[in-house]
Amino acid sequence: MTKKFTRRQFGQTTASAVAAGALIAGTAPFNIGRAQGRVLKIGSIHPRSGFQAQLGLACQRGVDIAPRVLKALGMNAEVEIMNADTESNVDIARSRAEKLVNDGANVLIGAFDSGQSAAIAQVAEQKGVPYIINVAAAPQITEQGYKFVFRNFPTAPMLVGDGLNLMKNVFDKSGVTPKTAVFMHANDTFGQSMAGAIKAMAPRFNLPFQIVETISYDPQAKDLSVEIAKAKATGAEMVMPVTRLNDAILLIREMVKQRWEPKVIMSPGAPGFYEGQFYRTLGKYSDYLLTNVPWYNPRAAITQKLLDEFSKTYKNELFELNVGFSFEAMMVAVDAFNRAKSTNGRELADAIRATKITDHVMAGGTLEFDAKGQNVNIKSVTLQNIGQKPKVVLPLDVSEDNLLLPMPGWTKRG
Repeated sequence: MTKKFTRRQFGQTTASAVAAGALIAGTAPFNIGRAQGRVLKIGSIHPRSGFQAQLGLACQRGVDIAPRVLKALGMNAEVEIMNADTESNVDIARSRAEKLVNDGANVLIGAFDSGQSAAIAQVAEQKGVPYIINVAAAPQITEQGYKFVFRNFPTAPMLVGDGLNLMKNVFDKSGVTPKTAVFMHANDTFGQSMAGAIKAMAPRFNLPFQIVETISYDPQAKDLSVEIAKAKATGAEMVMPVTRLNDAILLIREMVKQRWEPKVIMSPGAPGFYEGQFYRTLGKYSDYLLTNVPWYNPRAAITQKLLDEFSKTYKNELFELNVGFSFEAMMVAVDAFNRAKSTNGRELADAIRATKITDHVMAGGTLEFDAKGQNVNIKSVTLQNIGQKPKVVLPLDVSEDNLLLPMPGWTKRG
C-alpha cells in the first residue's frame, strides 16, 4: 500500500530534509577533518582473560605506557587507546575486532596468539583498517596478499632458523652437546606452525643431535604427566619445548615430579620460560632453562627509556618481549600517523608500508616491512634464566651474563 502525502506534508518533510542536510553539510567536513588530523584511535585487542590472560596483559602494558614514552622521544600525537578482550578465543577475537572498527578505531594492534591474529587480519583487510601484529608467528598470516596487515614479529620459520643456529652456538660456547632430543609442542596454531617449520628445516642445519620423538598436547591441558612420562622414556638428553605460559609451568613441574633431568632444556622460540608468572610459580626450578627468542636490545638507549617508564609504572611486573613488541607496534602506528597526517585507512597503510625506524627497542636491523607486510630484520637471542630472571647470554655483543651449562639437577638446587 502506497502512502499519500498532502502538499503541506510534503513541504514539511522536504523542509526538514533540507535542514538536516544543511546541518550534515555544515558539520561533517569539520568532524572528519578533526578525526583525521588530530586524534589517532588505536584498537588494542589482546587475550586479557582466559588461559592466555597473563600474556595478553603483558602486551597491554606495553601499549599503555607507549604514549608517554613516545612523547618523551619527540613523537607527539594525540592518541586514544580503545581496549578489547579476545577472552583467548578466536571467534571472540573476530567479533571484538569488528566492534572496534565499527566504534571508530583507525588502527588495530594485537593479538599475541596466531589463531586470533589471523581472524583479526581478515576483519582488518575487509574493513580497510591497518592492523599491526605485535606478537604472532604463524607464517600464513602474511602470505595472503593482504594490503592492510603488517607484522613486526618473526614468522615461525624465522624463529626456527634463528633458534637452531643459536642452539649450535650454545653447544660450542658451553661444551655441552646433546646427542638426542625430544620435541614437545602445544597443538594450537602457533605450536603447529613451529612443528611444521622444525620438521622442514632441521635436516638442513646439520644439527649434532637427533630428534627421537615429537609429542604434542593441548595448551589448556591440566595435566602433562603422560606426555612427560613418554618423553622421559626416550632417554633424550635435551628437551625442545614450544609452550605457552600455563603449559610451560605444568611441563617443568611434571619433570621435577618425575625426576627427569636432561642435560639441556632449550626452546627453539616460544613464550613461557621468560614470563614473570613462570618465575613466581616455580622459583628455583625456573633457573637454567634456555629460550632462543626475539628480545629487546638491553644496550639500546631507547630500551632504557622504555624500561625506566615501565619500572616506575609496573613495579612488580617483568619487562619482556611482549612489552617491547607492543610498544613498537604503537611506535609504528604513531610514526605513520605523523607522516600521513590522516586517519584514512589507505593513507595510514601506505605510511606504515614506508616505515623505516632505525632507533628501536627489539634486537635486529631497521624496523621496516617488505611487500608482504613482514619485518624480516628481527633477530633472536639466547636467553637463560639466571637468578629467576631472563638474561641474554648470546650473542656476546648484546649479552648480559655468562652461559651456565650443564643444567644442575632439580634436587641439587639451593
